Amino acid sequence: MSVTPLPSIKRLDPTVVNRIAAGEIIHRPANALKELIENSLDAGATQIQVVAKEGGLKLLQIQDNGHGIKKDDLAIVCERFTTSKLKKFEDLSKIATYGFRGEALASISHVAHVSITTKTKDSKCAFRGTYADGKLIPPRSGQSADPKPCAGNDGTLITAEDLFYNVPTRKKALRSPSDEYNRIVDVVSRYAIHNSGVSFSCKRQGSLSADVQTTTTATIIDNLRQIHGSSVSSELLCSGERSFDSLDFKMNTYISNANYSMKRTTLLLFINNRSVDSQAIKRMIENVYSDLLPKGGHPFVYLSIEIKPENVDVNVHPTKQEVHFLNEEWIVNSIKDVFQELLENANSSRTYYTQSLLPGAPPTNADNSLFQGSSSKVAVYHQVRTDSKSTTLDSFMAGPSTSFDTPPMKTTAAKPDQEKPAGIEDGINMDTNEATGMEMSTDGRQEDGEPVIAQERPAKRDRVEVTLTSILNLRKNVKKNEHIGMTELLSNHTFVGCVDDALAILQHQTLLYLVNYAVISEELFYQVILTEFNNFGLIELTTPISIKDCILVALETEESHGTLPSQLQSKDQVAETIVSKLIEFAPMLKDYYSLTVTEDGQMTTLPILLRGYIPTLDKLPMFLLRLGTEVDWEDEQGCLDTLSRELSIFYCAEPPMPLPNNEDEYKKRHDRYLWQVQHLLFPGLKNHFVAPKAMVRDGSSVITELASLSELYKIFERC
Repeated sequence: MSVTPLPSIKRLDPTVVNRIAAGEIIHRPANALKELIENSLDAGATQIQVVAKEGGLKLLQIQDNGHGIKKDDLAIVCERFTTSKLKKFEDLSKIATYGFRGEALASISHVAHVSITTKTKDSKCAFRGTYADGKLIPPRSGQSADPKPCAGNDGTLITAEDLFYNVPTRKKALRSPSDEYNRIVDVVSRYAIHNSGVSFSCKRQGSLSADVQTTTTATIIDNLRQIHGSSVSSELLCSGERSFDSLDFKMNTYISNANYSMKRTTLLLFINNRSVDSQAIKRMIENVYSDLLPKGGHPFVYLSIEIKPENVDVNVHPTKQEVHFLNEEWIVNSIKDVFQELLENANSSRTYYTQSLLPGAPPTNADNSLFQGSSSKVAVYHQVRTDSKSTTLDSFMAGPSTSFDTPPMKTTAAKPDQEKPAGIEDGINMDTNEATGMEMSTDGRQEDGEPVIAQERPAKRDRVEVTLTSILNLRKNVKKNEHIGMTELLSNHTFVGCVDDALAILQHQTLLYLVNYAVISEELFYQVILTEFNNFGLIELTTPISIKDCILVALETEESHGTLPSQLQSKDQVAETIVSKLIEFAPMLKDYYSLTVTEDGQMTTLPILLRGYIPTLDKLPMFLLRLGTEVDWEDEQGCLDTLSRELSIFYCAEPPMPLPNNEDEYKKRHDRYLWQVQHLLFPGLKNHFVAPKAMVRDGSSVITELASLSELYKIFERC
């Protein structure tokens, strides 16, 4: 019985290695042309002319007016890993040119007959070299392989003939010459559009007219009009250059509006001036346009992104068609925001086309549905709850005597068929607990027996039109930093139920979300303050509160926690300084914010931010302390901004502190707190709330997708 000997490992011939490598980089003539165009742009060319024969397989020629190649470099210009753009590996992290590996010309020379004619500005004549397998070869037998002097213009002329002549399987796999030529035209068109200031032309050999022709004076929109026609260019929306300093990138884009659609998406994407593909960006574009375009319609998008070179990895794929970059998810979301902003602002110009039916034609389903109802039935697992009064989770968990359907305020009457939350009487007891340091009895009365009660008093004066530039600027900043997707989600949500004292579950369409309402409520109140500035109603405190006593309580609490910084002044002096500052600005606080501070340092009113909403007064001492330490009282806009922020922190959703000696009273307060969250905070989010982008970027998981109701329904259906 014969034994087959094991094959031995042998080193591949260098020619075989180079042809294998060339096949990874040069897939078709369009790939070769892309590499050559990028070399021309790296050389500073302002004119690039492309000529092709039989789809570039028989002849592919590119001529530019760049700086040319030195005669001494012609000997190695087609060898692998020879380049003028990279010296050490570390340079790859900040590469700013198209080429860097030195493989393009080498790969082409291994699968085609290549000749290079080049002339530098300081050379008296041009030189021509012929190459095969990366080496200079004689143009004819018996001649020298050295470059020959010849006539020529400044720049470089590269000719590749008989592409894939020695790789027949690759050549057979290519489509028709006309298809390959269309791919060449696409490559030239993309770079012609992006590189305004560079003249491009592309034509078939022997043709008198060019299929692509641009000029050096043309702009991007001119090139788009020249190449894709006025039907596209007239429907484009331009973003202009947008900078995102936090993510270290800039962008510029032209996108089609909702009036225009194509059979397939056309995406001209450039990252650091390199034409690339990105599935993440393409999916984002499809999602943005999915609700705007008719079924089967797709957009046209030109998008240029500039990212710091050290944040981009271009050495991912041999063809350099794919790149990886840092913060990809955040960058894509930022681009999405720009797209949505452009399309939203263009909604007023949207047109719809209709066609009349011929006489005697039967009515359409759409016509019948106006009178008979829609004939198409929505799948059960796509049905969503849209009525905010629908049953919530709370109704299954609350006790029989507790209902949360009435605002807990004296000024709002309960409906006959509704009960107030347990413990809520005609007025809100503003008693504090042991943590505040104020002596209160368990029934919410001070030692002198006087109850501390807050009652709303709406503003009776005419509404004041705000003209302060500072407030107008702050309002603009809020709108400028809007995250459109999150705003839409919160504006059209259905409240499901509170999970705990900071988290709640919302439904939007067929998705469930976990929401940190403690964080969102702070931004909500900040925006309410800016919107209702100088127009607040009053929450009157029947018993004035000593500002100094509250500040001393806050200082003692900070000292006990070890967070009080070393002070040059005593706590009494610090408290007196803050009280003096608040008394000094008392007219402004009362006029702008409905915060009433008396001459003897007492606080008697708070502003109404949401009708029926009372903040957790456990936070009042810290709020008054921070008014003296965190508010910029010197600059107008800084003062109004920081003061509004501190007030929003005071009003944001935070549960009351426990009462160890009175669990029943604590339960009443806690029930009131959750009632306010469901019936006041979340309805407030539906009215003109602008979700900031920071809630998405800071990684704090303010809103987290929990589940898809469609998928859950299918699972339960199988069970």
